[in-house]
Amino acid sequence: MPIEQILSDELLSRFRERAGGYDAANAFATEDFEELAALGYLKALVPESSGGLGWSFEQLVLAQRRLATAAPGTALAINMHQVWAGVAYLLAARGDARLQLVTEWIAAGEVMAFGISEPGNDSVLFDSKTAATTLADGSVSFTGTKIFTSLSPAFTRLGVFGKDEASGELVHGFVSRGAGVRSLEDWDTLGMRASQSHTTKLEGAVAPASWVHTRLEVGPNADPLIFGIFASFLTLTASVYVGIAERAVELSQAALRQRTHQDGGSYTQDVRARGVLAQAGMRMLSLDALQRAVAADLEGQVAHGPGWFPRLVTLRTLAGQSARDNVEAAGQLLGGGGYFRGSEFERLYRDVQASWYHPSNAASAENTVASWLVGPLEP
Repeated sequence: MPIEQILSDELLSRFRERAGGYDAANAFATEDFEELAALGYLKALVPESSGGLGWSFEQLVLAQRRLATAAPGTALAINMHQVWAGVAYLLAARGDARLQLVTEWIAAGEVMAFGISEPGNDSVLFDSKTAATTLADGSVSFTGTKIFTSLSPAFTRLGVFGKDEASGELVHGFVSRGAGVRSLEDWDTLGMRASQSHTTKLEGAVAPASWVHTRLEVGPNADPLIFGIFASFLTLTASVYVGIAERAVELSQAALRQRTHQDGGSYTQDVRARGVLAQAGMRMLSLDALQRAVAADLEGQVAHGPGWFPRLVTLRTLAGQSARDNVEAAGQLLGGGGYFRGSEFERLYRDVQASWYHPSNAASAENTVASWLVGPLEP
């Protein structure tokens, strides 16, 4: 089923109209979420034979971008469900079935969320401040704090990991919403307010033994799960910011066509304004090419080897930077009206600032690329 048939122009128009209300009320995008669920969008990567849309990962990447042009907060919230769907899809395509349960859950209507990020943990997936205690029956109890848990009001399954002090291993599994999983409902932020990405307290949350899928050593690891998580998270998160960058160009185009100088001359004939728009357009063309190439290579299982992580972090980093630059360009071209509370530009300007905080940040991305090109820093 084509992307435009699910994410129709009419649907995007409704989402764009609602986005300001969610933002002003600091409220979860409930109606957006319900519409997307009813359309089967949460089952995008589930095979048609199992009741899903049967999309490729590449299609989902472009769909998330399209959704973000209308409602970035909604797209970011849905993203964390789609990240787990993406991890399961990418692993299965490479012959690794350990997350088949995730695909089955999604087919059955479960809603996934991403409980990975922790305050003060800049090792991300390579260490954890969450305690993982293995119980006698093989289940694992998790105690710790997870931040930026997008889709907090709606998820039913939370993917988490923590460190088992007894074995020294990092333990990955899933817990259900309910006992031992407490949302602080503290999402009152500069932007992306509709995502309601609350802090989550794990207070002895138990993952049944069958939901504990991976144990890894602390530190960088070549396990396919790590690649799958980074690939899905970085690519789909980038999509949200590619969508914002694209929408900023659309707003800039409209501004030039609508605005006139005092002498009646159109801004489309203003050399300075044309230059600002052209720079935004060139950034968008470059970003579009990079996004499509990375998504296609993931789908096609291209063997980039050590070059995979540089590509992934470059896409995520440039998506955020280009989106910020394009939104700033739109601000120059829209005029003073955009400065008022409630304008689409004003909301996008705040939403795009969230791009600073997603892994991998710019410094980490630069280190990844430099290490690929000339080797790691010496001890």
